[in-house]
Amino acid sequence: MPIHFYNTLSKEKEVFTPLRDDGVRLYSCGPTVYARSTIGNMRSYLLFDLIRRTLEYNGHAVKQVVNITDVGHLVSDDDHGEDKLEKASSATGESAQDIAEKYTSLFKEDIAKLNLNIRGTKFPKATEYIAEQIAMVETLMEIGHAYKIDDGIYFDTSVFKTYGQLGGIDVQELEEGARVEINEQKKNPSDFALWKFSNDEKRQQEWKSPWGVGFPGWHIECSAMSRALLGRQVDIHTGGIDLKTIHHNNEIAQSEAVNKKKFVNYWMHNEFINVEGRKMGKSLGNLLTLDQIIDRGFSPLSYRYWLMTAHYKTPVNFTWEALEGSHTALKKLHRYFVDELSLKSGEIDSNYKEKFNEYINDDLDTPKAIALLWSLVKDDSVSLEDKRATLLDFDTVL
Repeated sequence: MPIHFYNTLSKEKEVFTPLRDDGVRLYSCGPTVYARSTIGNMRSYLLFDLIRRTLEYNGHAVKQVVNITDVGHLVSDDDHGEDKLEKASSATGESAQDIAEKYTSLFKEDIAKLNLNIRGTKFPKATEYIAEQIAMVETLMEIGHAYKIDDGIYFDTSVFKTYGQLGGIDVQELEEGARVEINEQKKNPSDFALWKFSNDEKRQQEWKSPWGVGFPGWHIECSAMSRALLGRQVDIHTGGIDLKTIHHNNEIAQSEAVNKKKFVNYWMHNEFINVEGRKMGKSLGNLLTLDQIIDRGFSPLSYRYWLMTAHYKTPVNFTWEALEGSHTALKKLHRYFVDELSLKSGEIDSNYKEKFNEYINDDLDTPKAIALLWSLVKDDSVSLEDKRATLLDFDTVL
């Protein structure tokens, strides 16, 4: 049965065809580890988990990389402002390295609580691939795709003719409407930093380079690490919808300029989560974490279940009432996983399995898959033993 994924690049649902026979290359943008991941971030992490589980359910091996940004992510998208790790260090008195290690550890704890399948997954840190990032910037300089100005090395978007292709971005409109503090030395407003010079700034994280002491831009890390760990081409690249316009277009430009090949075959993005009808934000005081859900007496798996009741491309509104409903539903399901352990082994119902496979292969249609799950639970024509066996089969994905 073919798998269909919605490709943000083509804006169409496409049949999935892997690049190679030795495993699907899956790259996902992970956390910037200056603070705790929010429940909004968790939706991005669940997306790559569902993709991997669906691929494996269909017999594909998966080579997965989830990056850890521990340097270079500035507070704005326009290459200005403080580094988020350095800013957190100034605020707390902890070293940038200690902050990064703490929140990397908490990130891994959170995704374990959500039951993400991370077996064999690589979690490279940007600071571990500085040499690879410098080498990539050197290549971009050599081939005329980058230039030096007072504050760093920048990518020249004017020489990459398909810049902005992801999501059909109008570069001129993007430049005119961007919330940017224009750097007059940049050749084009859409040009972005590959390497930033420390200059007179006092920084904990900086490295020597052929152009001077500094640190990598945010975007180059993903291009360098995906190439080092997965090769020049990636089957699937995931991330939140907020990364599409700037970060992912910049990744494409860097990677394809250096590698001379299409960087990613399938781009997949999840939509935002609002909280009680409002966008999540620090200024609103409504940034929720998984621990806050646990503190209210809910299982992290109830949150996972709630996320799957909506399609990943649908914006959703989190409420405690909705989570309560998912919590109740999940407890009912536990009858078949825990309370019925004494049942003898059953057989997976082939009709339900075929329908389930059809739904998850249709761009991860988890709402239909969950509805099917409940149809199975209520189906008196299927024995308890066979229900449990079939539900356990579904659970390898859900």
